[in-house]
Amino acid sequence: MAAKNNYLDHVVAQQAALEEDLRSGPARAESAGAPTRGALGKRAGRIGPARETPAQGPVDVRITGFWRWQTVLVPPNAFVVHTRRGRAEPLHIGVGVSFRFDPSTDLYLVVPGAIQTILINAYCICKELQGVLVQGYVQWIIDDFATAYRKLDFSDAEDPMRLVNVQLREQAEAAIKDKVSTMAVRDVLSDKQPIIEELTARLRTVAEGSGGESRNDRGLGLNIVTVQIKEAVVSSNTLWENLQRPYRSEQDRVARLAELEAQQSVSERQVAVARTTEERRIENERELAELRARNEAARFDREAVEALRRTNREHDDERAVAELAQETALQALRLERERHAEQVENTRLQHELARQQLEAELALAQARTRAAHEEQLLVLERDKVGIDNANGRSATNIQAQLVQSLPAIVSRMPAPAELKSVQIGGDTTGLTGIIAQLTEIVDAVRHSPKG
Repeated sequence: MAAKNNYLDHVVAQQAALEEDLRSGPARAESAGAPTRGALGKRAGRIGPARETPAQGPVDVRITGFWRWQTVLVPPNAFVVHTRRGRAEPLHIGVGVSFRFDPSTDLYLVVPGAIQTILINAYCICKELQGVLVQGYVQWIIDDFATAYRKLDFSDAEDPMRLVNVQLREQAEAAIKDKVSTMAVRDVLSDKQPIIEELTARLRTVAEGSGGESRNDRGLGLNIVTVQIKEAVVSSNTLWENLQRPYRSEQDRVARLAELEAQQSVSERQVAVARTTEERRIENERELAELRARNEAARFDREAVEALRRTNREHDDERAVAELAQETALQALRLERERHAEQVENTRLQHELARQQLEAELALAQARTRAAHEEQLLVLERDKVGIDNANGRSATNIQAQLVQSLPAIVSRMPAPAELKSVQIGGDTTGLTGIIAQLTEIVDAVRHSPKG
């Protein structure tokens, strides 16, 4: 049984799809059994009141007015060309140009002005006769619409850019296939820059022209913005695995060698680490032993010093206690002596005080005795003087004293309520007679009734 050629089947199917894509809009509609539509623009429909009719398609074109008095409103980012019957040149051409439209004599074409992106899947045969799938994309934009609308087919009402994208994609795939056919598989997979340069040069030559003055030298009025190759894949899985096997084997060898070197390095490192660890352990044990010996010696020295300090402290405390006890005993003895001396002094002072009190009492008794004796002597002397004075008084002196005492006597007497007269008679020459009369007067005054 003959082997099936998958690549041939894929090329045939791709060719059939390309023929279908390259058909214009009416031809595609007829082949699909759909009604035929106009290719260029839209003819304004019916006569009636003015209304706004949005055009169908990728560009949002609006038509206002009715019958022969219509206006086509074009978005600002779309190219438009407006032609009229009997005119060799378009009436309007440019970006975002709106215009008056007469459906009986005019036609217009509206094309998007945004960047277009073409996805490329090129099934190629390389230098070693191996199938390679190259994936990329091309971005282009209309640069000169006056040239583009004459050379390119924008007749598809649903997608005016479809046929242009199909044509550019086929040219790009052809350029890629031509370039890949001269390259080895490894070059295609590893370095895509030659493919990009070849594809860019060919597309720009076709789209932009060579730059001459003639119309053909100006190309298609397009501008190639960018060309990129995303991926290159070998169609045969066996070849792909074989291509990868040397690298994988080399990488496996390098990995195994690296693993062995790593294991050897790890083993050497483990031995070195173990030796270092053991040396460090022995060094640590030696240092710990020395540290323990130093600590034991230091602890013994501290204990000996502490024991000596405690012994000295105990002896010092005992001496201090003995000295304090001796000082206390001496102080007690001094206090006892001082107390005994004070008692002796107090006894002496008491005796002295008793003696002084006794002497004071004796002196007081003697003073009292002398005072009493002197008082008695004074009384006797006074009596003697009184007697002498009494004996030596005359009647005249007595009367004179009485007269002198009368105002005092009268001032002490109460105010008389009545006046009585007392006659003094008898003998008034002698002291006895005068005293007798005065006595009678006083008695009379006492016994007189009070007012």
